[in-house]
Amino acid sequence: MNKATTIEEYVAMQDDEHKAVIEKMRTLIKECVPQAEEKISFRMPAYLIGKDVIVYFHTAKTHLGFYPLPDGIETFADKLTAYKTAKGVVQFPYKAIPYDLIKEIVLYRVKAVTNGQMR
Repeated sequence: MNKATTIEEYVAMQDDEHKAVIEKMRTLIKECVPQAEEKISFRMPAYLIGKDVIVYFHTAKTHLGFYPLPDGIETFADKLTAYKTAKGVVQFPYKAIPYDLIKEIVLYRVKAVTNGQMR
């Protein structure tokens, strides 16, 4: 069971293939929102501005779980049809993670949070 308290601990607990994905996600998110606080929340990496969550993500055996909250899923529903989604999460298979789409969603979430919209 993941008991990491920092992103570095979370990374250290992962398989080598997942470490590369985590580092790529960290870099992408930090480029989109350099002011975000990075922490572990609900046992996964989380990115916040103040108390507002931008996104979470986690590594699973067969996919990357990406949590842009319900508004992030609803807003991009037409671009997420090829992936398994639920209320606030999408599952991206490791073989084809759409980093450009993730960037688009992160930037949307930053705008939503900083404009005081959905959180």
